[in-house]
Amino acid sequence: MIDKKLYPELQEKYCADSDSGVCPCYNVGDEFIFERDAENDHFWHGGLNTLVKTDADPDTVAGGPKMPHCSEAWDAIARYIYAGLQGGSIMKGWMKKENEMIACCSDGTRPVIFKIERMDMEG
Repeated sequence: MIDKKLYPELQEKYCADSDSGVCPCYNVGDEFIFERDAENDHFWHGGLNTLVKTDADPDTVAGGPKMPHCSEAWDAIARYIYAGLQGGSIMKGWMKKENEMIACCSDGTRPVIFKIERMDMEG
């Protein structure tokens, strides 16, 4: 996860909790690895237990051992993760590298920005 934004003026104007703040589910620098093989299928489980790096308590981070990815974020990133897990091009012609995509969740007052990267494994 590469960034989080906050638009307090939109929260004040539109949200029931006008001071909701930044997304509590992710932290800048969180990293996740999705695997899909004979032993693992992280995609099917909404990314539960894909968190491999965080500065926070892993139990409080989406994608950690206790919480799958947030539904708003999952809706935005799942298609790119699935393409990568299948070995396909994530966004050929749009990104500089076809195995990468920058995407964000649809929370308009506090979006979370993700870098999705297909890592090709040998063997």
